[in-house]
Amino acid sequence: AVVALVGCGKKATPSEPVTNAEPKAAGKKPTPPKAFTNTLGMVFKPVPGTEVQFCIWETRVKDYAAYAAANAGVDESWKESPYFKEKGFKQEDTHPVVRVSWEDANAFCEWLTKKELAEGKIKAGQKYRLPTDAEWSVAVGLGQEKGNTPREKSLGIKDVYPWGKEWPPHVGAGNYHKRMKVDNFEYTSPVGSFAANKFGLYDLGGNVWEWCEDWYSPTAKEHRVLRGASWLNHDPDYLSSSCRDRYTPVLRNDHFTYGFRCVLTGRPGQ
Repeated sequence: AVVALVGCGKKATPSEPVTNAEPKAAGKKPTPPKAFTNTLGMVFKPVPGTEVQFCIWETRVKDYAAYAAANAGVDESWKESPYFKEKGFKQEDTHPVVRVSWEDANAFCEWLTKKELAEGKIKAGQKYRLPTDAEWSVAVGLGQEKGNTPREKSLGIKDVYPWGKEWPPHVGAGNYHKRMKVDNFEYTSPVGSFAANKFGLYDLGGNVWEWCEDWYSPTAKEHRVLRGASWLNHDPDYLSSSCRDRYTPVLRNDHFTYGFRCVLTGRPGQ
């Protein structure tokens, strides 16, 4: 089956990406915060140009399983579906959780915030949440984008991908459709299976699409933004770093290509 991706349909004038460089400061540079590992073993790193720390990988099956175990009534679409058996789709603990809606992902972040505040792992004023569309763009290495909304920005920077500017992608560039012949995974892969980017983040391209906080069109408020493409994608536009997909926040993707990544605001108290 082919997923109908509609978020990347807008054709915009190409613009040259700008390298995200750290500003120069007089004297000694402050020591950057170290990587932070939370109670679920999720590792977070700061991304220059944002005020948050990104989880270095997509939320895993075992992370979401902990949330589901602690909260009665969590929808079980993420682990039970005829598609798993019919298509041989197998998910292990270290694979990214899939078939979760935007609301599911948001609820996970709210639960994790309350859990770690209560346990003293993070401090008052901090929280876990989904990345904004703008934060995600910085994390994937895009420069200044033209437009005011995700819809206006989609495909505004052409021919720039999470692995660089060359097309087709090199072997090991990420987990994409099998026709790309860049990986050995038919469906999802364990998180961190491919090289990290310059910020130490994995799978910002491929594996699964990642929910972001934003509305695709803030005026319409019908669909939430997804970034990064998935194991099912092969078209250059969809694999572009500036591509935005969109989907209704209450629905779950039936082709198992939607997941999410968390960010942490502020610095954790340790």
